[in-house]
Amino acid sequence: MASVGALRRLRKWRSYVLVVVGAYAFTLLIGALAAPLRGSLENIVFDQYQRWKPRPSDLDEPVRIVDIDDESIHLIGRWPWSRRKMADLVEALVKANVAGIGFDFVFSEPDETGGDAAACAAGGRGPDQASRCAEGVSGDTALAHAVQGRPVALGVYLTATHDGAQASLTSKAGFSYVGDPPADFVYTFKGVLPPIGALRDAAAGLGFLNWLPDNDRVVRRVPLLLNVNGQLQPSLALETLRVAQGASGYVVKSTTAAGSTAGKSEVIDSIKDGDVVVPVQADGLLRVWFAKSDPRRVVPAWKALQPDADLSDLSGKLVLIGASASLLSDIVATPLDPSTPGVEAHANLIGQMLAGATLERPDWAPGAEIWAGAALSLLLAVLLPLFPIYATAVMLVVAAGGFAVLSWTAFAHQGVLIDPVTPGVTAGFVFLAGVGQLYGQKRQQVSEIRSAFGRYVSPAVVARLAEHPEQLKLGGEKRDLTVMFCDIRSFTTLSEGFTAVELSTFLNEYLSPMTDIILGEEGTVDKYMGDAIMAFWNAPLDDAAHGIHGVRAALRMRETLAELNRDWRESAAKADRPFKPVKFGIGLNTGECSVGNMGSLQRFDYSALGDEVNIASRLEGSSKQFGVDIVASAATRDEAAEFAWLEIDRVKLKNKTRAVALFALAGGPAYAESDDFRRLAALHEDMLAAYRARKFAAAQTLAQEAAPLAPAEVAGLYGYCLRRFAALDAQALPESWAPMIALDEK
Repeated sequence: MASVGALRRLRKWRSYVLVVVGAYAFTLLIGALAAPLRGSLENIVFDQYQRWKPRPSDLDEPVRIVDIDDESIHLIGRWPWSRRKMADLVEALVKANVAGIGFDFVFSEPDETGGDAAACAAGGRGPDQASRCAEGVSGDTALAHAVQGRPVALGVYLTATHDGAQASLTSKAGFSYVGDPPADFVYTFKGVLPPIGALRDAAAGLGFLNWLPDNDRVVRRVPLLLNVNGQLQPSLALETLRVAQGASGYVVKSTTAAGSTAGKSEVIDSIKDGDVVVPVQADGLLRVWFAKSDPRRVVPAWKALQPDADLSDLSGKLVLIGASASLLSDIVATPLDPSTPGVEAHANLIGQMLAGATLERPDWAPGAEIWAGAALSLLLAVLLPLFPIYATAVMLVVAAGGFAVLSWTAFAHQGVLIDPVTPGVTAGFVFLAGVGQLYGQKRQQVSEIRSAFGRYVSPAVVARLAEHPEQLKLGGEKRDLTVMFCDIRSFTTLSEGFTAVELSTFLNEYLSPMTDIILGEEGTVDKYMGDAIMAFWNAPLDDAAHGIHGVRAALRMRETLAELNRDWRESAAKADRPFKPVKFGIGLNTGECSVGNMGSLQRFDYSALGDEVNIASRLEGSSKQFGVDIVASAATRDEAAEFAWLEIDRVKLKNKTRAVALFALAGGPAYAESDDFRRLAALHEDMLAAYRARKFAAAQTLAQEAAPLAPAEVAGLYGYCLRRFAALDAQALPESWAPMIALDEK
């Protein structure tokens, strides 16, 4: 037989393993529930990487910007400029032999500037303008003539509604597909705001100007294709690149998602634009690797419009015409700059596509990060009991630093984004949990405080044993008992805020009144387990009302804890220290147990054993999950039916074959007779009926109605119900589904 020391060591190791495994599971749960927060942390890291290493770019990159800046507006005139002026700009760029032109504007309204009368009166700046002036054509017609037959792409804007927009727009480009057409798995819009008809007909390309920023309004992923009522539309960057190459259309390659059994294409793999192949994400978005702004690539519009302007640097280049002028507000936020002109962001897109640079977060990355966190957590969990804490902490820091270096290297050399935060945070949390558990086990002061409380039994037990000393023998008898387990929630965390003396005082202040209540209700205190209390009724003396006494004790303990919290709060305020309310959970169960003197010939205690005792313990543990403080089985409820009960559900406990009905204690007999409770109970019954009929949406509505009527001690039950009903409503339940909860924890 194993020694007591060996058993104690086994328990310590078991609790340590449970803590570290629970800590790891908790981090996974939090990571799943707080996915937006995790995404924000990833963005912070990846944005910083871009700031440390922007996309490599030099002056040979064939993309230039003609910028309508504040100086250009000051010299040429207020915005909007006449379409004749824009026609002059096109003519100047065409004469400079540019490869292609993209307008970061939507000419959606006719020219209302009245033309450039002054330029016409002055005889124009060239034969093209002079010819237009002589013909007396409108500004729109002049711009259409300038665009006609030239590699010019104009901007369009896609809208979420039909209001003020067309329902469709015929693309200037053709689309070919390798795999299934991708319209179903790109972002969809309902309307399009195009240039006016004359300009739309004359342009060689039409590309949308929309950005799809993240929740923080930063542009990181940019759509290259969007769906407008079943028709694909390319972006301005994609169209400018196409018309510059003289390509007639695009080839979109779609594939089946990894692990899918759909049998058809579900994701976009790449887009071929002329001779350029652009790898994209599944939904047609391109993760942009931004380059630094270079003023040498920018030509102010006023300079380009000068008759003697030297535009030789633009020869053979793709030129985007856009605005950085402050009053035009064409600004987007990027990882490099929160106020980047939109035209510069478009230029970055084209530059990245031409350079063949990619910035990718692979599908395998999240799984690899989780496995890395699991491996590091396991290593720390094994090493922590074997090495000093500081040495293990150094190992954690080194490993986390290694992940950071790996992540940075993958970005800098491969353009692959791997999150270094998840493995480090996961392992760090497990490390702290393991340290806390080991530290708690080593705190001799806590065990000394607990040993000071000894055994407590009711005076009736003392009297009976005094009268019948022959009962001091091993073994016991079968009795129907009402068993209670009561435990302070998060006691380990709470105790760490106390010194040994303060913790002893706290436990005395808490356990003394709780014990008095149990004894006053004719109960027997079986044992103390640190802050936990086990008690039972109907032994050693008969108690026909043992269920009522046990429930009444639980109700009085709830009221007493509220009074204690008020006193502790006042003491904390006087001492100018923070206060956290103390909460407990109580489990009550009634059934046949074995009760008597249990132990060895040398030492024994009057105690109760049996399956019903285990159930009571597990009911106490379930109270936190259900958001209530007192949980009882149906057997206990039947023994004390005059109290105010709310059914939780039928529950199958771990390692049990039969389900038991559980109830939350809402109040005493007076409250049970009140109109308030009757209204609450009626709504509660309707909620359970809807849930058991698989009407989960109706059950959620009823739970929302019932919650404000419930006492604070049981109001949390409706939060639990809402979450559970919502989860069930989101699932495709099998026909065999039964309304029952399976508790996996003991």
